[in-house]
Amino acid sequence: MIFNIDEAWEEMINRLSSWVDSLIVNLPNIILALVVFTIVIILSKYVSKITWKLLEKSSLQRSMKSVIAKLLSIMVILTGLFLVLGILDLSKTLNTILAGAGVAGLAVGLALQGALANTFSGIVLSYIKHIKFGDWIESNNYEGEVIDIDLRAVTIKQSDNNLVYIPNKLVLENPLRNFSTTAQSRVILKCGVGYSSDLEFVRDLVCKTIKSHFENIENTKEVIFLYTEFGDSSINFETRFWIQSTSAIELLKAKTTAMIAIKKAFDQNNINIPFPIRTLDLPKDFMKST
Repeated sequence: MIFNIDEAWEEMINRLSSWVDSLIVNLPNIILALVVFTIVIILSKYVSKITWKLLEKSSLQRSMKSVIAKLLSIMVILTGLFLVLGILDLSKTLNTILAGAGVAGLAVGLALQGALANTFSGIVLSYIKHIKFGDWIESNNYEGEVIDIDLRAVTIKQSDNNLVYIPNKLVLENPLRNFSTTAQSRVILKCGVGYSSDLEFVRDLVCKTIKSHFENIENTKEVIFLYTEFGDSSINFETRFWIQSTSAIELLKAKTTAMIAIKKAFDQNNINIPFPIRTLDLPKDFMKST
């Protein structure tokens, strides 16, 4: 078979000519499609801004407001894309794109199961009223203040000012403790006194000491004092009282204040707080052998 360069060149020129003719014929539609798509892009930005302003006064989480605004913006762009394809008379191309999108969507969904699970969990968390910005929570062995909830993770700031990013799926599936759901927190303090101590005096002294150091406690009856056990070296007790705070930091500060005050009161009244003592019995000839 002899390859004819002249025929190939003529065929290429004919094809290019037909393409140019087709481009000239469809030029008005192409220009209209570009104008429509440009308008759609600008409109999507305005829709996003207007949606954000409308949702600004709602009780939804900031992350949820952002999701809704972005989804509406994407819907406007997709609608514009379909209009552009219709203007260009590419209905067959549109059907091909939709069919391909279905297959691609299935493949992407299987590949990104974890990411999609976190995204869905983030949307659910945005609707839950039991967790919101500013709450002090404990989840997945991490504790801190919620400063952000996005489509990937819940961000909390710990007491040491470090940030922890917990995947939304883990927060939704595991137990969550929210210290900010109530107006008060209970302080629980454990200690022990020597066996020679006057137990009734110790109880009254601890209750009076706690009452005098916390303004929200009006009388000693609000302080719960319970002896718990006869320990190896001490009689152990537990005292409980409420403070007007939901922050874990304030809870620790209140516990520290109570410990210092109780220790000082015990020292002033010669009440001993025992600690374990180990006695070693050595053989009589131990020193001689060494």
